[in-house]
Amino acid sequence: MISNMQAKNNRLNYEEQLVKLKEELHQADAVLIGAGAGLSISAGFTYSGKRFEKLFGDFIQKYSISDIYAGGFYPWQSLEEYWAWWSRHIFVNRYEDAPKPVYQELLSLVQDKDYFVLTTNVDHCFQKAGFDKERLFYTQGDYGLWQCFEPCCQKTYDNEQQVRQMVEQQRGMRIPTELIPRCPVCGKPMTMNLRCDDTFVEDEGGTVRRDGMRRFR
Repeated sequence: MISNMQAKNNRLNYEEQLVKLKEELHQADAVLIGAGAGLSISAGFTYSGKRFEKLFGDFIQKYSISDIYAGGFYPWQSLEEYWAWWSRHIFVNRYEDAPKPVYQELLSLVQDKDYFVLTTNVDHCFQKAGFDKERLFYTQGDYGLWQCFEPCCQKTYDNEQQVRQMVEQQRGMRIPTELIPRCPVCGKPMTMNLRCDDTFVEDEGGTVRRDGMRRFR
């Protein structure tokens, strides 16, 4: 058990670290930001608990899915079910704003600096908050992009319009068959542009932003 004295010392140590960080940030010529899931969780994008239960109660009841992350690996029996889940998953974590202004506050600290962001987050919160797209390298992909399942080509496709249609038109945790997205090049089903195996597509924009990070090495 932590004593009151220990808790006080921990708080003071934390405050001292914040003061030191503020001073170093003020003096820095360039800033490299590394961000993972914890940043989005602090902004309110939680993948379990009350938020998950509110947004996915029907899926929880029917499929016994434990959290949003686990739902991405569920063995769906049809593409209509698969895209009913994923369209809602994408919509609430990519196209809705985070409950708390954590990313906006971070931008206010670095917007006058030469900054670059390296993130494993795929929810696009940095760009929605106003960070320059050319200064972002999202290494694991983007919920807002699709790619060919094969893939037959190194292209990604914006999905906002289709996702909104899927969310609006899904019934009984299924989307209409005609809304299933297919690759405009080969006609095969699309899939998420997320780095999960060697089929991940990194388009030209991602390569350019990766090159932009080299000045920090």
